[in-house]
Amino acid sequence: MMAPNGIGVLLRTRREQAGLTREDAAVLMAQALGEPFDAENFKRWERETRLPTPRWHRSIESALGIPLQEIVRARAVSQAFRLQHKTARMDGEEATAVKRRSFITGTLAVAGAGALPEFAAAHEGIDAALQGSDAADIAYLESVFERNTGGYHGRDPQVVLAEMQQDLMLLRDVLERPHTARDRSTVVRTAAGLTGLVAIIQHDRGQQQDARHWFTTAARAAAESGDRQMLAWVLARHAMVPLNYGAPRAAAELAARARRVAGHTTSAAAALAAAVSSRALAATGDHRGALRAIAQARAAIERLDRVGLADTWFGYPPQKHSVHLSQAFTLLGESGHAFTEQEAALALTDSPSVMTRALLALDTAQCLRADHDPQGAADVASEVWQQLPEGFRTGLVRIRAETLRGSLTGRPRAQLTEVLSHVT
Repeated sequence: MMAPNGIGVLLRTRREQAGLTREDAAVLMAQALGEPFDAENFKRWERETRLPTPRWHRSIESALGIPLQEIVRARAVSQAFRLQHKTARMDGEEATAVKRRSFITGTLAVAGAGALPEFAAAHEGIDAALQGSDAADIAYLESVFERNTGGYHGRDPQVVLAEMQQDLMLLRDVLERPHTARDRSTVVRTAAGLTGLVAIIQHDRGQQQDARHWFTTAARAAAESGDRQMLAWVLARHAMVPLNYGAPRAAAELAARARRVAGHTTSAAAALAAAVSSRALAATGDHRGALRAIAQARAAIERLDRVGLADTWFGYPPQKHSVHLSQAFTLLGESGHAFTEQEAALALTDSPSVMTRALLALDTAQCLRADHDPQGAADVASEVWQQLPEGFRTGLVRIRAETLRGSLTGRPRAQLTEVLSHVT
């Protein structure tokens, strides 16, 4: 199946407009490449049984006169279309657990911006249990784990955290119970996932230190379980704390460790680690390393199965992939590529994804600033901020908005300063 606005349609349309056969186009490609080129390649590209990799893009531009950015955009559209239909087929074959997952309704409210005493107590108990006693009730823990992996679904992160509070207290109790060694391994793997989810929420809320503590606990649990992919996932997500809060070199080191742990196994964790690496390396100014990591993330997602592509905090779906690459290209100052990934991400983003949409809009604003349109950048950022629910005007979203504000001057800076200071 071909993407309506993808690379296949673009190549065929431009070739036919030029009055060329595929053989003619192959001759022009050979001239541009300085080496033989098989017309069958064009057939595969036009039918999208294969997509032209970046090594061919300049030659296509030269042979058919298609601007490079159009080629990049069309290929991204085709790739997103292909991955979207791949996941749709998988869902048709078997309803995924994602669609059955839901968070339990909590009765406690979270007050204040920092870590709560109850959460600190739960964390202390879980952490202590991981260092010693056997524990677990497998059925209970697996059910808790399953219903807490689906994401925010448009809800305030603070509300989600409140809904998890009772489960975390119960998890602490379960970890303290004696159990067989075999069950202990499964239980601590589940504990790694749940504590990792808490760390993600605390990261998003701007609680950096608490997020690091929960990620440390999650890594300890994952290591004890012996699940290398779970450990790689924890480390890759942990890397996003220093990455998003001003320590890209530390992030690059954590992401590199995640990639080593993941090894050569095809997994969502390996793909995520490559994507986070690309962002961290871009932030440190390692342009070549960042582009290499982007290529590895793109190759990794092509090999993922249904489970790996699941749209959960543990999966690496096409939408998440484009969100990461949007940020990487934004940091690299390559606005054209960043805009392409932002379009692809938005096309794959469900409407309740409030935080994702806000972060993509702020990437767009940063690209506009880099392209010498500071007023446009301030306008985009101001609009997205004013539309945000109050619960999302903290943590990571605010950090990104403040970073943009700090890069502006004059009227655009004054405009965004006023918008960010407004309290509803």
